[in-house]
Amino acid sequence: MAAKPPVFATLGCRLNAYETEAMKALAERAGVEGAVVVNTCAVTAEAVRKARKEIRRLRRENPDARLIVTGCAAQTEPETFAAMGEVDAVIGNAEKMQPETWAGLMASTEKVRVDDIMSVTETAGHLIDGFGTRSRAYVQVQNGCDHRCTFCIIPFGRGNSRSVPAGVVVEQIKRLAGAGFNEVVLTGVDLTSWGSDLPGEPRLGDLVMRILKLVPDLPRLRISSIDSIEADDNLMQAIATEPRLMPHLHLSLQHGDNLILKRMKRRHSRDDAIAFTEEARRLRPGITFGADIIAGFPTETEAHFANSLKLVEECGLTWLHVFPYSPRSGTPAARMPQVAGGAIRGRAARLREAGQARVAAHLAGQVGQRHSVLMENPRMGRTEHFAEVVFASDRPEGRIVAAMIEGHDSARLIGADAPTG
Repeated sequence: MAAKPPVFATLGCRLNAYETEAMKALAERAGVEGAVVVNTCAVTAEAVRKARKEIRRLRRENPDARLIVTGCAAQTEPETFAAMGEVDAVIGNAEKMQPETWAGLMASTEKVRVDDIMSVTETAGHLIDGFGTRSRAYVQVQNGCDHRCTFCIIPFGRGNSRSVPAGVVVEQIKRLAGAGFNEVVLTGVDLTSWGSDLPGEPRLGDLVMRILKLVPDLPRLRISSIDSIEADDNLMQAIATEPRLMPHLHLSLQHGDNLILKRMKRRHSRDDAIAFTEEARRLRPGITFGADIIAGFPTETEAHFANSLKLVEECGLTWLHVFPYSPRSGTPAARMPQVAGGAIRGRAARLREAGQARVAAHLAGQVGQRHSVLMENPRMGRTEHFAEVVFASDRPEGRIVAAMIEGHDSARLIGADAPTG
């Protein structure tokens, strides 16, 4: 009988997806067969609920497989998953990146292998040369977080901040560009803390400038979510002067009211957020912004929430990731006075409506414009500003094509061949 390859299920962020690719390589080298591996997320209580649901589904579909649970939820609450009858083993976030874990996976009788994530000092960025579509690769340059926002469990799942050295990153991106990838996205848990643990304490902007200088044949570089208060001078210079750095930034803002930001233990004010977006737009006219915003944080009143709604307009945000607040056991916010669930859901819906209106306005403004579109599949690609563009006929997947925007459907742009000459 042919060997049955392991099944991997990934929940949560791009970094989890990156690490799943690394685990696949480790499992293949170790000769793992017939296992089911669930890489979990812990960002919200709903994420943990989804993980439990996915585990039960996979067990029903794979009744005889060895079922392994790993990821941030496994790291932060291993006992929850060890108590599930469907689960054979629980592996921590550090352990899942170790070759010896996979070498002994099928024979081990140890139910829980989750050590102190705060003692980890290295990243696993060297394990794979990116992942993604044929057009776009994601490269992990940082992991962990040294900050302690009152709502966030992630530092306890990811550990302290640690960086991949710049030389390793540059060599990895050179290989990806040489393999034909036209866009690379730098990823991490707290990306703007990159370099704080390296000799000389370089900043993210130093890394961006180094990549663009030393990998001249890379057409497009993106950076994923950043903490705008940590944006350094070189990053701002790159935004202003480097056309290969894409004009789209996703900001970790979380709220628009100063009192709530203070209770969240964020390090910026609403004025800081507005000032950053104004400066970035001055340096790079047309730049677009996404943002994470939490609705219904403990003690949030209607007036506090109104400041988040106003921030969408005042910062000119386009792509919103709205999170209805859910308490995470062990975090300070879980002990604060909670907002009623109905109010949380209603406020989240109003934020999403504001975001949809901003997207529609942005797309309407692109009609008649010419864009360079990176094709993710034969009929869909993305502009420099990360807007989706759909075409009525096929284009080469992975290529950057010139497109004229002819219309939109409130969610995506409609493109056609741009005239030549």
